This record gives sequence, C-alpha cells and structure tokens, in this order.
Amino acid sequence: MSILRLRETMSAAAPAYLALSCFGFAASPAAAQESEQQTKQPVLGGVTVIDTAIAEDGYKVDRPSSPKFTQPLRDTPQTIQIIDKQLFTEQGATTLSEVLRNSPGVGTFYAGENGNTTSGDSVRMRGFDTSSSIFVDGIRDLGAISRDVFNTDAVEVAKGPAGTDNGRTSPTGAINMVSKRASLESALSGALSVGTDGQRRVTADVNQTLGALSSSALRLNLLWQDSDVAGRDHVENQRVGLAASLGLGLDSSTRAWLNLLYVDQDNIPDGYVPTIALPGWQPQAGLEPLAGHPVDSKNFYGTRKDHDDVTAQMATLIIEHDFSDSVRLTNVARAGETRQDYLLTAFMSTGANISGDPANPDDLSAYRMTRGNPTIRDSRNRILTNQLNLRADFATGAVEHNLSIGAEITGEKQILYSHSAAGTLPPANLYSPDWNDTGDYTHSRNGAAARGKTNTLAFYAFDTAKLFSGLLLVTGGVRIDHYKTSFFSNAVCNNGTGRGAVPCGTAPLGSIVTTADLESKDTLFSWKLGAVLKPAEPVSLYVNYAISQQPPGGEAFTLATGDNANNPDFAPQKAKTIEAGLKWDLLDGALAFNAALFQTRVLNEINAADPSDIQSGSKRVRGLELSLVGNITDAWSISAGYAHQKTKVTNGNPVAVDGTSGLTYAPDDSFSSWTSYRTPFGLEVAGGVRYTSGMRRGTDGAVGTPPRTEGYTVVDAMLGYAITDNIMLRANAYNLFDKDYVAAINKSGYRYVPGQPQTFLLSADFRF
Repeated sequence: MSILRLRETMSAAAPAYLALSCFGFAASPAAAQESEQQTKQPVLGGVTVIDTAIAEDGYKVDRPSSPKFTQPLRDTPQTIQIIDKQLFTEQGATTLSEVLRNSPGVGTFYAGENGNTTSGDSVRMRGFDTSSSIFVDGIRDLGAISRDVFNTDAVEVAKGPAGTDNGRTSPTGAINMVSKRASLESALSGALSVGTDGQRRVTADVNQTLGALSSSALRLNLLWQDSDVAGRDHVENQRVGLAASLGLGLDSSTRAWLNLLYVDQDNIPDGYVPTIALPGWQPQAGLEPLAGHPVDSKNFYGTRKDHDDVTAQMATLIIEHDFSDSVRLTNVARAGETRQDYLLTAFMSTGANISGDPANPDDLSAYRMTRGNPTIRDSRNRILTNQLNLRADFATGAVEHNLSIGAEITGEKQILYSHSAAGTLPPANLYSPDWNDTGDYTHSRNGAAARGKTNTLAFYAFDTAKLFSGLLLVTGGVRIDHYKTSFFSNAVCNNGTGRGAVPCGTAPLGSIVTTADLESKDTLFSWKLGAVLKPAEPVSLYVNYAISQQPPGGEAFTLATGDNANNPDFAPQKAKTIEAGLKWDLLDGALAFNAALFQTRVLNEINAADPSDIQSGSKRVRGLELSLVGNITDAWSISAGYAHQKTKVTNGNPVAVDGTSGLTYAPDDSFSSWTSYRTPFGLEVAGGVRYTSGMRRGTDGAVGTPPRTEGYTVVDAMLGYAITDNIMLRANAYNLFDKDYVAAINKSGYRYVPGQPQTFLLSADFRF
C-alpha cells in the first residue's frame, strides 16, 4: 500500500475509531493497573491475565502496567526496570529525577546550552535526551517541569526503542509514572519530613470504600512542601498537590476510575555555579589570579526576581470491561494542561564577563561577574487524548496467544509567549553574590509567541505466541502513527544582527512579524520482534530487535528551516536496537537477576561535515547492563544495577569538546544500589552506593572550561524504627561521607551543578 493510500485509509478510519471510542466509554476499561490490589485473574488454556501488582514487601514488581506488554517482566524481551514506591519511599526520594538515581546510566547530567539553563526533568538515558519521552499512565506528559512522585506507585524505565509502544520517542527509551488509584480497601498512610537546609514536607494518602455505592472507593493524595535545596543558597522548592481517584464497580466486570490531579509549584530555580578553578579549567585572559580559587558551591548568582511558577492539571477517565475471563476492553481518556512562568538568571563565566580591580588583581573580593543571560520561559502545554485497547487471550491449536490491539488519537499543543525586557541586572560579586541586587530589570509579554501543535492518529497490535508448550515465546508488535505538526512563530522585529536578529522587511521597526509558518506530516511505521527461550521455568533467554522514530518537531513542537533536525523536509531520526539477554528468577521467584547486551544505532542525524548528504550522520551506543532486584530473605531486600556503555559518532563531526568520538553527558560506567534489612524487633537498616564515571561535555566556542566532569561515588544510608505496627521513624543520610562532586555540566562548561552535600532527613511514616 502506498503512503498516500495509507494516509487516506487512516483518515477514513478516524470516524470509526471515534465511534469505537464512544463504545469504549460506555462499556470499557483501563491501561494502567491497580496498584496494591490484584483483581481478577481470568485463565484461558494456561494463560493468566493479571493486573499489575505493585510490590508490597520487597522491591520486585513482576509486570509492567501497560497492556501492550503482554507478558511478565521475566518473559519480556527487553530491559525494563520498575522502581517501586517502597524503594523510593525508603530513600526519601520526592521527585522523578531522584527516583531515577536507582537506574544506572539514567539521570539529569546536562545543565543547558551556552546562555540558557535547563529546567525540570532533563533526563538522559543510553546517550540520548529522554526528556520528551516521559509518560504518566502511558500518556505523554508535557512541559519542562520537575515532577513530584507523591501520587506515584512506580516508575517504569523501558530502555531501548519504545516507538512501537508509544509512537514518537527518544531513540533509547521512555519513562512511565504509574499513578495511584482507588481500590477496595480502607487505608490511611503518609509521611511528615524535616531535614537540614530547611526541608519540610507532608504527604497523606487516604483510600476509603464508599458504603453508599457498592464496590466503589475514593482515594485522596495530598502534598505540601516548603524546602530549601541542600547545599544551595536561596534555591527553594514549594509545592502543593491534590490527587483524587474515584473508583466505581471495582469488583464487577465493568470498572471505572475518574482521576484528577492538581499541582502548584512556587520555586526559586537554580542557575548553578561557575566552573572557575575546577579540574580542567584554564583561565582566560584577565582571570589568571582566579586559578586555584574556586567559588563556594553554595553561591547563588540569581536575584530575588528569579522564579519558577508551575501549575499542572490533569483529568483522566479510565473504563475497563471484561467481556469474559480472557477478553478485556480498556479506554483511557485524558485532558491535561501545564503552565510555567520562569525567570532564571544564567551567566557565562568568561573573561569578557568577569572583571576585578586592575590595580590589585589579586583581590578576589573585587571580582564581579555580569548577570547577562536571563532565561525566560512563559509556556502552556495542553494534551487531549483517547486510547482504546483490547486484550484477548486465545489459542490456535497448540499455540497460545496473548493479543493486545488498540488505537490512539491525540492532540498536543504548546505555546511559548515571547517577552521583551528593559533595564539591567547588576553584576554579581563573584565570591560573595547578593541576591538582593535586582537592579531595574523588568520583562513582560510583547504580543509575540511560538505556537506548535501535533495531532496523531495511531493503530497498534502486539502478540505473544507460546510455542512448544511454552518453551519458546515469540513476541511482535507493529504501530502506525499518522501525525501532523504545525508551527507558527512571530517576533518583534529589530533589524539587528547576530543570534537575536529579526528583520523588519517593509514593516516599521518594532512591529510583530512572522518568523516561521511551517508544517510537517507523515506516517511512521514502527515495529519490534523478540524471542524468548525458556530452558527451565525460572530462566528466560531472549533476543529482541526494535526501531523507533522521532520526526521533525516531534520533540519540542518546533519546526525550522536550515540544516537542523526540525526541518520539515528532513526524514525522521531513526533508532535501531538489538538486545540479547538473560532473565532469571531466583529463590522461588523472590529475586530477579537480569543481564543484557545491546547495541543502538541512530540514523538520519545531521552531518555538518557532508552538506551534500546532510542527514548521513549516525551515532552508536553499545553496552552491558546487569541488575538484581527482590528479596534475598523475607527480611533482606536489594535493588542493584550496573551499566557499561560505549558511545560513538560513527559518521559526522565530533560532538564532544575533548576531541573523542564519544557522545556527551553519557557515563561510560555507572552503578546504583540500595539494600535494606528488617530486624524482628522493628529496626530497619538500609543503604546504597551510587557511582557515575566522568562525562564529556559538548563542543562550541568556549575556551578554557573543563572538557569533562570527574567520576564520583556517593554513599547514602537509612535507619528506621517501627514504634508500632503503624508508625515508623526514619532517618536518611545522603552523601554520608560528604563527597564534593559535579553532578552535571552545561554545554560550554561555564556552569556546573554541585552534587548534593551531606544532608540529613528525619521522617515519620504512618499507615493505618
């Protein structure tokens, strides 16, 4: 079938899909599974359909939440790590970025471009940016914000191409947050936490069955936090959150949940710290006296004007219907909006921006640094989607099948409002900055904006065929996404030169003129194929091949002309991954050991070295991952993982400033672990070690800045005591040995993120 005919077929299918969706709302189901409660377990020919069960004792979770994964983790031919809430609760983790520390090689290693600083969950995995591939209950979550986990049961990290599962994605995986939802139990739990550096946080989780409504329940999750950031002056995280889940018919064949989420954040963002005198730093002209004199890592170079105000709202309707013990229909509909108002004072610690006392260059107290790069983000992201899934288990002769088919229709929009600024921010004292120095700097919307939107209609099918009495499992999936992205932007013209130039043409100076009006549409075809060999019941040997694609504008709703990946005339970026591994459930299934070898090749990259074939660029990541998660004994739990990866630009200019062919912000080696032991008399002892090797930064015109970060090892610990069966006191120690380290660095190497210093957190956890 030609692409044109395929598009026509999909367009014609849209009304049928909408009709099917309406039916789904009337008599259907849910893609995310019940947390804390295993519901029905229909059986067909030895095939069992089970809702995802979040671990209640130990860290091991056996099944992903999405119905697109038809098998337990052990029989899924892909590296998928599920980080359960018991694990990140013990660690005192409160944000997605903190939870992801449990996944080796995954983290916020990147601190922004030259004059701009990143905000929110800037996550990288297996060498590539994964920030635009973050999902909540299988639905893309938009916005450059920091996500709290107060309403999260588990975080699923699917490594390798996830295009068949989710549509357009990062080349190397996706992250899914599994939300809490109402269940048929009456329970109350929560935590009160206080810590060093002014950390204060309260959470509550209330689930109550509704006697007036048979088999129904209401769940409320509440959040209040007002915390400084450990080791950083003036940086602050304030947030309140409310999540409500109403469940109806929870023990019937037709179940429904209405989930609402509201989060309001009032933060002071972090502009980070100059890399002056760090290892690898060389002074530019005029900065020679600064050698050997790094600034205090606590210093804050912004002003009281800096702010990060976020409002996130989400409404999700989930309906499930069991037609029989082996057929389930699920429909998930969501409307969501995120607003962000952000001002951060960034800087470039160059010789041109730092000056001292010419008469006394050794007087460090006289050095001033220009606050010349305020970063403004005034954005609104919206999503409206409906996802329909049919899960059916059946047999054809001696072959058992687990089939999952479905359709998704999604509309996503982003608006970035443009601002004009007046006045200036005064220079900051390099070694003793004063955040009260706000100057006369002001900014406001100027009537211009950048508007991007993507509409997608997708159909998918997954099947696992069990052959030779379950000795061999063959799993395959296909997905077709028809998308259309449009982008329009305008700006105040200035007839200037350089990066900020906006020609006026025939319009008067200061007029708002159109700078882009572009469109991209196409049909993406993604697929994956895997095989699992089970020589013994607790052992699975597997191999898997999968692709994913990221079309122009698919990452940030932005299209542009010229030689960049967002040019609508260019082909989508394509990733191809092959993975082979072993999954072994030990100790009667209580402990899971996984080992995987993988290679990912990313094609259609921009190759500035070959203008005649600009998309001939390619990159490659090869690696090994090992993990161990579960219970060694009933009282001893463990979660540990190691990742080794070798990254390379296989065709194109180097992207790392050190001149090597490796990729940036991708540690060659990383290790993460956490283990806990519970004594019979209520004492719990836990701790973990995290190691990340050094990372290369990007290349640009920066001179004298560190070309890479150094590796670091951090030890965390926890001591808990159960006063009663319902109340536990917990003391967490982070960076127990107070290791100084660089957690992230920006592209130019002018700014770095200091690692969390030695910090203590006291909590009272309660559950009734």
